[in-house]
Amino acid sequence: MLVPWWAWVLVMGAVALMLAVDLFLHRDNHVIGFREAATWSAVWIGAGLLFGALLWWWQGPDVAGTYYAGYLIEKALSVDNVFVFAMVFSAFAVPEALRHKVLFWGVVGALVMRLVFIFVGVELLETFFWTAYVFGAFLIWTGYRMAFRHGEQTPPDRNPVVRLVRRLVPTDPAYHGDRFFTRVRGRRVATLLFVVLIAVEATDLIFAIDSVAAVLAITTSPFLVWTANAFAILGLRSLYFCLAGLLRRFVHLHYGLAVLLAFAGVKLILAETPVGKLPIPLTLGVIVATIAVSIVWSLRSGVVMTWPPRERG
Repeated sequence: MLVPWWAWVLVMGAVALMLAVDLFLHRDNHVIGFREAATWSAVWIGAGLLFGALLWWWQGPDVAGTYYAGYLIEKALSVDNVFVFAMVFSAFAVPEALRHKVLFWGVVGALVMRLVFIFVGVELLETFFWTAYVFGAFLIWTGYRMAFRHGEQTPPDRNPVVRLVRRLVPTDPAYHGDRFFTRVRGRRVATLLFVVLIAVEATDLIFAIDSVAAVLAITTSPFLVWTANAFAILGLRSLYFCLAGLLRRFVHLHYGLAVLLAFAGVKLILAETPVGKLPIPLTLGVIVATIAVSIVWSLRSGVVMTWPPRERG
């Protein structure tokens, strides 16, 4: 899919405008309730669906279907992001009024990281055909780990990136309002809120690799991969405030996400074989059915997930 430069400019501008509006409306760092979060979730989901409709009008149903498949799989994987973010906030006892700011700048960092990963991944897939097998195997392995080792989380304060930041940057082990940096006895230091932001970015780095590889299994168009990621990630903050209290109910959701990752890996490998690329309607059907089954299974089981997740021993 050849995309003119003005399309990139328009989409980047739209994303920047939506982020600016979100930041302006939450500049007072108030606690976000369920109703507000649900309203914003509807807004972000509506924006993602509307963009797909615009693609349908501009490029036709095949391109729009490809975008929707990438958007759905990224949206599903973002639920696991929410689970880990909740663990980070719990571990660092982040005040609820400050969580939106951390997630906002975490989303900005996630958009930048994914843009880099997308262009690198596309270049590798188009230059070296065998990287499809590597990415495919990685997704299948990640799916296996999610299915059978889900919940084995490294405590955020033991994250190597967080520990490195604390060694390199003078840090005050306390919150100072919504500031990432402050002055203590005349010395400029990072606050605990900055450490939390680094923890969020470090954990999202792993998710970025998984999710970008999963969408690359559907299409290698940088424009479609990035827009699918961007519109799914824009609603990540609202999704957190909607689902943070309900995550314990989704006890079997990780099995569905594991199936989606493994399916993306198989799809990526098959694309380099005589079988070729699987049809987009089939891909959409598998994604929707897998998510629906895992959610219904979770809610009907009546099991509640233990919290916090067990640590790696």
